[in-house]
Amino acid sequence: MFVVREIIEPDFGCEGVPDGQEPMCEVVLADENGARMSVAVPDAELYKKEITEGAFVEFTNGILSKIE
Repeated sequence: MFVVREIIEPDFGCEGVPDGQEPMCEVVLADENGARMSVAVPDAELYKKEITEGAFVEFTNGILSKIE
Protein backbone atom coordinates (compact mmCIF):
# COMPACT_ATOMS: atom_id res chain seq x y z
CA MET A 1 0.00 0.00 0.00
CA PHE A 2 1.15 3.50 -0.85
CA VAL A 3 -0.08 7.02 -0.30
CA VAL A 4 -0.05 9.52 -3.17
CA ARG A 5 2.25 12.32 -2.01
CA GLU A 6 2.22 14.44 -5.15
CA ILE A 7 0.81 14.51 -8.68
CA ILE A 8 2.93 16.47 -11.12
CA GLU A 9 1.12 17.44 -14.31
CA PRO A 10 3.22 18.18 -17.40
CA ASP A 11 3.42 21.73 -18.67
CA PHE A 12 3.28 21.81 -22.46
CA GLY A 13 3.15 25.59 -22.57
CA CYS A 14 1.12 27.32 -25.25
CA GLU A 15 1.81 24.53 -27.76
CA GLY A 16 -0.44 22.09 -25.87
CA VAL A 17 -0.13 18.32 -25.90
CA PRO A 18 1.77 17.06 -28.96
CA ASP A 19 -0.43 15.30 -31.54
CA GLY A 20 -0.91 11.62 -30.82
CA GLN A 21 0.56 11.84 -27.33
CA GLU A 22 -1.45 11.03 -24.19
CA PRO A 23 -0.88 13.45 -21.29
CA MET A 24 1.01 11.63 -18.53
CA CYS A 25 1.39 12.70 -14.91
CA GLU A 26 4.25 11.85 -12.58
CA VAL A 27 2.76 10.34 -9.42
CA VAL A 28 4.98 10.32 -6.34
CA LEU A 29 4.12 7.43 -4.01
CA ALA A 30 5.32 6.77 -0.46
CA ASP A 31 5.16 3.42 1.34
CA GLU A 32 4.58 2.84 5.06
CA ASN A 33 8.31 3.37 5.73
CA GLY A 34 8.37 6.69 3.89
CA ALA A 35 10.31 5.34 0.90
CA ARG A 36 9.28 7.18 -2.25
CA MET A 37 8.98 6.20 -5.87
CA SER A 38 7.63 7.92 -8.97
CA VAL A 39 5.46 6.38 -11.66
CA ALA A 40 4.05 7.77 -14.91
CA VAL A 41 0.28 7.45 -15.16
CA PRO A 42 -2.07 8.78 -17.86
CA ASP A 43 -3.86 11.90 -16.63
CA ALA A 44 -7.23 10.52 -17.78
CA GLU A 45 -6.70 7.35 -15.71
CA LEU A 46 -6.16 9.40 -12.54
CA TYR A 47 -9.46 11.22 -13.13
CA LYS A 48 -11.33 8.02 -14.01
CA LYS A 49 -10.10 6.24 -10.87
CA GLU A 50 -10.53 9.40 -8.75
CA ILE A 51 -6.94 9.22 -7.55
CA THR A 52 -5.83 12.45 -5.88
CA GLU A 53 -3.04 13.54 -3.58
CA GLY A 54 -3.44 11.84 -0.20
CA ALA A 55 -5.26 8.80 -1.64
CA PHE A 56 -4.22 5.30 -0.60
CA VAL A 57 -3.32 3.15 -3.59
CA GLU A 58 -1.78 -0.12 -4.66
CA PHE A 59 0.75 -0.33 -7.47
CA THR A 60 0.90 -3.86 -8.84
CA ASN A 61 2.20 -5.01 -12.22
CA GLY A 62 2.38 -1.40 -13.42
CA ILE A 63 -1.26 -0.67 -12.54
CA LEU A 64 -2.27 1.98 -10.01
CA SER A 65 -5.50 1.18 -8.11
CA LYS A 66 -7.24 3.25 -5.46
CA ILE A 67 -7.96 1.61 -2.12
CA GLU A 68 -11.40 2.55 -0.84
